[in-house]
Amino acid sequence: MRHHGIPAAVTAAALVAAFMTGCGAQEDGPDAVVRGFLDAWAAGDEAAAAGFTDEPAQTRAQLARLERELDITSARFDPQDPQGDEDGPTVLVPFRASLGLRGAGTWTYGSSARVHKGEDGWRIRFERTLLHPGLGPRDHLVRKRLTPPRAGVLAADGSDLAPRSTVWAVSIWPAKLTDPDRAYAALGDPALGADIDTGALRKRVEAADPDRSVPVVTLRDGVYRSVRDTLTAVPGLQFRDFTRPLAAAARPLVGSVQPATAETLENAGRHAAPTDEVGATGLQYRYQKQLAGTPGASVVVVDEATKEAGRTVYEHRPRAGAAVRTTLDPEVQKAAEAALSGFDGNASLVALRSATGEVLAVADTPADGGNRALTGRYAPGSTFKAVTAAALLDAGVSPDTDAPCPRTVTVNGQRFENQAEFELPTGTTFREDFAHSCNTGFIGMRDRLPAGALTAAAAKFGIGGPWQVGAAGFDGSVPEPSGPNDEAAAMIGQGRVEASPLVMASVAATVESGRFHQPVLVPAAVKEKHRAPGPGAAVAKRLRELMRAVVTDGSGRALKDLPGAPAAKTGTAEYGDADPPRTHAWIIGFRDGVAFSVLLEDGGSGGKDAGPVAARFLRALD
Repeated sequence: MRHHGIPAAVTAAALVAAFMTGCGAQEDGPDAVVRGFLDAWAAGDEAAAAGFTDEPAQTRAQLARLERELDITSARFDPQDPQGDEDGPTVLVPFRASLGLRGAGTWTYGSSARVHKGEDGWRIRFERTLLHPGLGPRDHLVRKRLTPPRAGVLAADGSDLAPRSTVWAVSIWPAKLTDPDRAYAALGDPALGADIDTGALRKRVEAADPDRSVPVVTLRDGVYRSVRDTLTAVPGLQFRDFTRPLAAAARPLVGSVQPATAETLENAGRHAAPTDEVGATGLQYRYQKQLAGTPGASVVVVDEATKEAGRTVYEHRPRAGAAVRTTLDPEVQKAAEAALSGFDGNASLVALRSATGEVLAVADTPADGGNRALTGRYAPGSTFKAVTAAALLDAGVSPDTDAPCPRTVTVNGQRFENQAEFELPTGTTFREDFAHSCNTGFIGMRDRLPAGALTAAAAKFGIGGPWQVGAAGFDGSVPEPSGPNDEAAAMIGQGRVEASPLVMASVAATVESGRFHQPVLVPAAVKEKHRAPGPGAAVAKRLRELMRAVVTDGSGRALKDLPGAPAAKTGTAEYGDADPPRTHAWIIGFRDGVAFSVLLEDGGSGGKDAGPVAARFLRALD
């Protein structure tokens, strides 16, 4: 029974009276009988409504079926004047019906009730045309869901980052699985690029109905073709091709569309159905409602016996989804992904337009992994020295200030050292410390900074946000040092200092432009940008000179022969408890208005390993 408001014209007394008379003799006129029937139907009381007809059981069943099939949430009826002689045996009473269908508007149509007079008074003759005039004796009404095409996730030039592409659904037909070991070995092949738990799959198959397919994995067309001969030779494996939006670039960022799960269905909202394919990760998940649009519905006449659909008697058109336009530049994105292609591990590259903060590229490898470029939380290592240098310059240090660079330095019993324990000769300046990324030189200058200066300098670069980028992200964290050891570690981007590749690309962009421009990926989703003052024009100019010296005279020599005078800062960030420590390799920099950040997880050295990746990126842009 429906739970909705009873029309104002229907009083509680009227319903009681209608129900009472519906179960006994109908002594009122035909128009009163029809009104009683319609009032009960409007109230969602099929039993009471059926009592006004000559076939109560059939009427009640068909009313319940109609409500179930169409998902009726409200009903209102407007009976018209009777047609025919009320002294005769049969009278026709027309009426207008307005049925509210969940999520599909209000369907209004005209019908009529044929009322005949028998020994027990007036009763409505039950005919299926009572429910709708287009129904024949064997017909019923069925609601069909109309799903609009999914809108795209677009690059800045309007090109689709996730065009519909062919994929292959692989499943198992248990009854025909004659060689299970061979099947599970084939499905566990790394060439599939899918982490299938074949042990759990075996249990699912063994517990399944032998003649019901067990879904296994969905493969991109290129992957399927590469393993097709092996898979199709295995009895019991089944394959079905269809199309689905697939990210062709920035895959972890754009995300995927998959069959709905409990979590993704909840995120998709009330208009989604369990049979839908919905955004599962990335921007496809974040903007699911916008991209999917709103489904519509049609009401179709179906023959009960043949199950054949006839004419459509009502249609509520779906509302198309709206595209999500990003700031990604296809050529810059292509260059970023190509630059990472040679690294066998987790790596990220972010590129920004320095003058605006627009995100030009977000690349992660492996492409089917997570979006570490925006959400990763890493010690930035010596790339953070750009921020530390800003604080020191603001405190009165100049590039020519003496800054000894010994092999090691001890702070409160804790030993800090340079990478490979290098040292620079006597007379070393701050410029040389920065160019060669001397940890001990920076730590030795910590007393030049007033309390809170490092955290304040980070805030000038916008670190710590909050940032509205248009995608999930980590905006960095530079907490106040808890003591001298924590302060020494923070000076070189270690300890509790954390940043994402996006944050460090923004640091480089801020140095080049002289101002902080909060990174933006989806402009339409950004209601308010985070504001920060930047390091100031004079400090930014000094930082640009220092970062250029990293390329010409220091650890960023991998970029030295490139045109356009690139500037950079390398970083080698220690992590974990291994002895010697494992390291992430970083490099940030800028050239000709494009700022970038490269991170190679467990990748070795910033200059030696991350530097060549940045060089490949800049060459690809050329």
